[in-house]
Amino acid sequence: MKRQPNKCISLLSLMFVSLTSLLSSVVSDLATDRAALVTLRGAVGGRLLLWNLTATSPCQWAGVSCTDNRVVELRLPGMGLSGHLPVAIGNISLLQSLSLRFNALSGSLPPDFANLVNLRNLYLQGNLFSGEIPGFLFTMQNLIRLNLAMNNFTGTISESFNNLTRLHTLYLEENHLSGSIPDLNLPLEQFNASFNNLNGSIPNSLVGFPSSSFAGNSLCGKPLVGCNGNGTESGPKKKLSGGAIAGIVIGSVIGLLLLVLILIFLCRRKRSSSADKQKSIEVVSAKQAESEIPREKAVGDGESASASAVAKGDGKSLVFFGNTPRVFDLEDLLRASAEVLGKGTFGTAYKATLEMGISVAVKRLRDVAVSEKEFREKIEVVGAMNHENLVPLRACYYSRDEKLIVYDYMPMGSFSALLHGNRGAGRTPLNWDTRSGIALGAARGIAYIHSKGSAISHGNIKSSNILLTKSYEARVSDFGLAHLAGPISSPNRIDGYRAPEVTDARKVSQKADVYSFGVLLLELLTGKPPTHALLNEEGVDLPRWVQSVVKEEWTAEVFDIELLRYQNVEEEMVQLLQLAINCTTQYPDKRPSMAEVTSQIEEICSSPGSSNLDSVRTVEEGSS
Repeated sequence: MKRQPNKCISLLSLMFVSLTSLLSSVVSDLATDRAALVTLRGAVGGRLLLWNLTATSPCQWAGVSCTDNRVVELRLPGMGLSGHLPVAIGNISLLQSLSLRFNALSGSLPPDFANLVNLRNLYLQGNLFSGEIPGFLFTMQNLIRLNLAMNNFTGTISESFNNLTRLHTLYLEENHLSGSIPDLNLPLEQFNASFNNLNGSIPNSLVGFPSSSFAGNSLCGKPLVGCNGNGTESGPKKKLSGGAIAGIVIGSVIGLLLLVLILIFLCRRKRSSSADKQKSIEVVSAKQAESEIPREKAVGDGESASASAVAKGDGKSLVFFGNTPRVFDLEDLLRASAEVLGKGTFGTAYKATLEMGISVAVKRLRDVAVSEKEFREKIEVVGAMNHENLVPLRACYYSRDEKLIVYDYMPMGSFSALLHGNRGAGRTPLNWDTRSGIALGAARGIAYIHSKGSAISHGNIKSSNILLTKSYEARVSDFGLAHLAGPISSPNRIDGYRAPEVTDARKVSQKADVYSFGVLLLELLTGKPPTHALLNEEGVDLPRWVQSVVKEEWTAEVFDIELLRYQNVEEEMVQLLQLAINCTTQYPDKRPSMAEVTSQIEEICSSPGSSNLDSVRTVEEGSS
């Protein structure tokens, strides 16, 4: 009986020792993670120098994420890191995601990466890593996404990639890899090996990927051109017989004659139908306007009311487009009360409130340099465009003295006002979800415009022409109006959005639109207006300024301070920044198309489980 208390004390002591040992182990593991990060900081510098070394725990450091008091994610994109990676990261044994993309790291990958047995996502694109792809990567069997693009890797693509049985994403483009592509029997959803020194035929396991995944190599087979002969043309080529040559010549002549006949037929058909072209637009007749129209004071600058400022009625009427309800006519519009919304490149916009309570936006065009017939033909093309991310053109009016166009009214104003307005105390920060959603909506609207023909462009892309619905969805406005303006109207000439190659405002190409959209993306990311984009506020040459900052390897400095609070979207921000830089390159041929831009933004904004070209964080989480 006397020994029982001692036994209880012994049990308590054992429990205390075990608990102390467990706590010591946890602290020790986190200390190991911290020591590895400190070593990394000392070796590669950059923004890591801002880590607070007085903090015992590294979990609050920028780019570091912890779970259960262990470092599980290390995301350092565009942080100005340079030099060689030290043998240190392998000590962070529970690391699941590692992103070092868009830095200036060089040399080979350290061998201790082999210790990262829990790693699922590895993003090293946009650095200067060299040497062969190290064999230890093929032992990391939990890898789901691997991006080694835009480095200096050499050697071949090893068949050992087949060891990575969970791999869904493999990006190897823009390296110096050579040899053939092995047959990769992997659950790949994304693959790209373009712009290397590869040759041979594309294996059957990869024929389902687009041709862009293999461009810039000496490859053949689906989805590229077939491999000549497939091994059956080993003998000398046979010359064509005289009869075959004669047949080819006769066939070519006949084909040319048929082509000439078809062109003549089409020209005649076009002439016969040109006189009836106006019948394709439904014209709703209105009463002849009064000779003296009541003028109501506009809100804002003392001008007369929007459509009420039409000087004289001339018997013309509104021309409506599509399925627009004909609930008002020209006389209703002329009598509407109005307020000035703003003055733009092509005229003044008003909010017109009709007597029946409906509000529409009316723009009084200025400097229209085309005839009525040409005006109607061009505006008909604009009115036929129907997309959820465009502000619908509802009607137009043309007379000698006045040219009006009528749009749906967007109650939340423009993206420019939302982004730059009320930057003082009391402002609600504009978060990443709203900004990226607006970028995606605007891109989709512009891509739709471009899809209507290679010669069709917007011509005046800027943040004040991106209007918003009550749910902050983007609607693109003012599209197609550049082709109506005279040479004195110069969209984008002084507001920082104009592409450098544009000299005639009426001849803005689709690639020039891409440049302007790239400036818009930079504006969205930096919070800075382009040069003279806002009245009474000095702007900056955004593309030049951003490039100078990135060149100095301080990429994070470009971002709007309102975005820096959202540390979990650093990957997406850097990726959108890179896209914007690509859009604003000096040479038009090097800019992506709006369809490509839209696709990349969709991938950046994609939900968990969706495909993503550059493996943004939302996708990483959904697949890890």
